[in-house]
Amino acid sequence: MIRGTLILTVATFLSKMLGIVFVIPFTALVGNDGVFLYSIAYIPYSIILSISTLGLPLAVSKFVAKYNAMGDYHTGRRLFKTGLLMMSLSGLIGFLFLFIFAPKITGLMDADGHNLNDMVLVIRVVSISILIVPSMSLIRGYFQGYQSMGPTAVSQVVEQVARIVFILLGSFLVIKVFHGSVRTASAMATFAAFVGAVAGLYVMLLFWMKRRHRFNELDDRSLNSKNTSLSLSKMYKELLSYAVSFVAVGIAMQVYQLIDQYTIFRFLHLGVETMTSYYAALSMNDQKIIMIPVSLATALAVSVVPSMITSYAEGDQRGLHKKITQALQFVIFLTLPAAAGLSILGYMIHGLFYTVDPKDLTIGGHILRWYAPTALFFALFSVTASILQGINRQRVTLYSLLVGVLFKLIFNPICMILFGMVGPIIATNIGYCASILINLYAIKRQTGYNFTFIAKRTILISIFTLVMLILIKIIFMLSGGSIPNTRGKAIIISVISVGVGGCFYLFISMKTGLLRQVIGKVRVPLLSKLVKKHA
Repeated sequence: MIRGTLILTVATFLSKMLGIVFVIPFTALVGNDGVFLYSIAYIPYSIILSISTLGLPLAVSKFVAKYNAMGDYHTGRRLFKTGLLMMSLSGLIGFLFLFIFAPKITGLMDADGHNLNDMVLVIRVVSISILIVPSMSLIRGYFQGYQSMGPTAVSQVVEQVARIVFILLGSFLVIKVFHGSVRTASAMATFAAFVGAVAGLYVMLLFWMKRRHRFNELDDRSLNSKNTSLSLSKMYKELLSYAVSFVAVGIAMQVYQLIDQYTIFRFLHLGVETMTSYYAALSMNDQKIIMIPVSLATALAVSVVPSMITSYAEGDQRGLHKKITQALQFVIFLTLPAAAGLSILGYMIHGLFYTVDPKDLTIGGHILRWYAPTALFFALFSVTASILQGINRQRVTLYSLLVGVLFKLIFNPICMILFGMVGPIIATNIGYCASILINLYAIKRQTGYNFTFIAKRTILISIFTLVMLILIKIIFMLSGGSIPNTRGKAIIISVISVGVGGCFYLFISMKTGLLRQVIGKVRVPLLSKLVKKHA
C-alpha cells in the first residue's frame, strides 16, 4: 500500500510540476492578456468539475479497498458500474451548466473594459472536457481500490503531457505561425483540457482491457452474491461520507480564487491594463510559483498517511502520534523556508520566470512577495485534512473549509479597501488560518496529540530561516537591490540567492540533526543519502 501510494505521489507531483512550469513559456507566447483569459476560464471550470465528480473517484478507491479486504469484490464492481453512469450524467449536467451559463458567469464579474465575449468563449471551450473527466477519474479510483496505482500514475502524466504539448504547440502556431489573436490562442489553450482528458481516458481503457479478466475472476470469487450485497442506497450513503473531505481539499484553492474573481473587479479600480496584469499574477502566474513548494511538501507529507491509517485502526496511539509529527514536520521544514525565500526574492523570481518590464514586474513581484506565505497555510490545510481522513474525521474538513470561506467572504472587501492589491491575499491567509486551527483542534481532540513539540520545532526552523533571509539580504546589498532591471540579473541573483540560502539551510539542518529527525525512515531521494553520509 505504501509503495503504491508513493508511486501515485510521484506521478501527482510530476503532473503538478508540469502544470506549473508550462505557464512560463505560455506567458511568453500570449502575454498577460492570454493568461487573464485562461485563468478566467479555469477557475469556474475547476469548481464545476469538482462538483460534478463529488469527490467520488477518490472515495471509490477507499470504498473498493475496504470491501475487497473483506472478500466482497462484487459490491465494489456494482458501485463501479453505477458510478460510471452517475459520472457520465453529472459530467453532462456540469458541461451544460457551464456552457449555457457562461454569459451569466462572466457578467457577474462586473469586469468593465474587458471583452465579455472572449471570456464566454474560453469558458465554453473548456467546459467540453467535463464530459470526459468525471468518468475517467472514477476508473482511476476503481484501480486504486485494488492498490493498483500504476494505471492512475501513467494516465495522469500522459494527460498532463498531452495537455501541455497541445497548449504550447497550439499557442505557438496561432501566435507565431498564423499570426492569430490572443483570443484564439487562449481558446486553444483551454481546449487542451479536453485533449488531455481524451489521452488520459485512452490510457485507462488500455489498462482496463488488459486487466478486465482478472477483475472478472475476482468478481466470480466474491464472498457476497448479487442477492446479498449492499443496496445502492447504503453503498452511496457510505461513499458520500468518504467523499466529503476529498471535495473540500480539492476545491479549497479554487473557491478562494472564485471569491477573488467576483470581488476584485468591484472593489479594486485599477484600469483595464493594470487589472489584467494584476489578475494574471494573482490567479495564475504567481499562484503557480507558490504551488511548487506546496506540491513537494504535501506529496512527501501525505505519503505518511497510509501507515497512519494502519496505526489508527490498530489503536497504536504512539505510532499514530509519531506519524502525525512526521507529516507536520515535512510541511513546516520544506514549506516555511521556501515561502520565506520566495517572498524576499519576489521581484527576482517573477523577473526570472516572466518579465522584467517595470510596470508588470512592479505588480507581479509585489504580489509574489505577499502571496508566498500562503504556500505554508495551504500546505498545512491540505496535510491536516489528510490526517483527519486518516483518523476517520473527514467531515471536519468540510466544516473547516466552510468557516475559512466565510472568513474569506467577510474579509475580502474589507482587506481590499484597507490594503489595496494585497487585500485578497491577506483575506485568503485569514481564511486558511481559521480552517487550520479547526483541523488541529479536531486532531488533538480525536487523538490526544500534543502540539508542543511541533511548536518548538517550528521556532527552530524559523530561526534557521531568518538567518537564511539575512544572507539573501546581504546578497541584495552587494548586487544593488532586490528589483532586477534585466533578465540576466534576475537569473544570476536568483541562482546565487537560492544556492547560498538553500545550502546554508540544508547544512545547518544536517549539523543540528534536524534533517535526520524530519526525514526519519522515509526514503527521500538525495536528502536520505545526505543524512546517511552525515551520520
